[in-house]
Amino acid sequence: MAAYMPQTENPSPAIYIPQEWSDAADSIAYDSNTSPPPIAFICGAKNCGKTTFSRHLVNVLLQRYKKVAYLDTDVGQPEFTAPGFLSLTVVDTLTPDLTIPCLKTPKRCYFFGDVSSKRDPTAYLKYITTLYDYYRKEYYMFNESESPGRTELPLIVNTPGWVKGIGYDILVDMLKYITPTHVVKINISFEKKNLPAGAFWLDNFEGVDVNLVEISSARQDSFNRSVLVQKDARLLRDLRTMAYFRQCFPSDLNITIIKELAQALAAHPPYQVPISSIKIRHLYCQVPSSEIFYSLNATIVGLAISSDASENLPHCVGLGIVRGIDTLKGLLYVITPVPPGILEKVDLFLQGFIQIPTCLLQVQGCMSPYMSANVLPTS
Repeated sequence: MAAYMPQTENPSPAIYIPQEWSDAADSIAYDSNTSPPPIAFICGAKNCGKTTFSRHLVNVLLQRYKKVAYLDTDVGQPEFTAPGFLSLTVVDTLTPDLTIPCLKTPKRCYFFGDVSSKRDPTAYLKYITTLYDYYRKEYYMFNESESPGRTELPLIVNTPGWVKGIGYDILVDMLKYITPTHVVKINISFEKKNLPAGAFWLDNFEGVDVNLVEISSARQDSFNRSVLVQKDARLLRDLRTMAYFRQCFPSDLNITIIKELAQALAAHPPYQVPISSIKIRHLYCQVPSSEIFYSLNATIVGLAISSDASENLPHCVGLGIVRGIDTLKGLLYVITPVPPGILEKVDLFLQGFIQIPTCLLQVQGCMSPYMSANVLPTS
């Protein structure tokens, strides 16, 4: 499912792919066995170019394979979903413009509910290992006699830029569990920002068949030194969230600026969800039963199917804005682009710390169009 991305005033400059990057991507795609396919793990400091290299690598792999699997572990700035998700997506089309992210429907995703893994590293790793296990089962190394017609897919693992302290420990745990065939480490000139040299995640460097590919960031200063690109992470998250809820409307509807999207969402008829049909799970705090509806009022929630749970991890199908609560009628009013046929299966709301972008709340004549005034405490 492709989606509109709200425009910013300063569009991204043209992407430059250095020869070093092209050579690295080509070696992963063409110097590997077709079966099993390559598993490429992309890592490096914040804003060094991991996502851009990953997008380029997807395009290169699609020249050899019909489809590519993409495991996204960056909950702050994910590639194909709204913020707060960990997901496995199968990509089958080239991305002509590497500056433009595009929302897609994952094959499997979990709602972590925050923009950093530091909130709960244990749960974060559990989601990732479960997604990787799903990839191994569904898309990696088939027996043709037992699985005729199924295609093995290469995998790209994109990672966040938290590479120090606990973030480093999480990265090492991910590498040890996934055991990729290729590890792409993107470095910059400021050594203290980089990951350690060599196969840093291994206790000893022997006995493991892995290709370590070290490349420099594509961005350079006047002295030809690779540098980090500073990004407004909060703005990018807000844009991604708005792009997600833009999917509530037909693509040909004339919504070109944020103000128009805010007005359209405020006027959009919500789904009526019986309170009795929904369980509510707060991911990172305990809420007294008398305050549950207050806590949901005017928030973004993950929409999950508990019956789809694997190891008590409910599969999430999307996000919803709780735009109204009527405890007398026993109804929640929810805005979401999730199709009705899937929404009917949702029986669990997951509340984390993903917030409605402030610019969507500033609708003329109504400072908070999603806030209910008639919420009563539970008895």
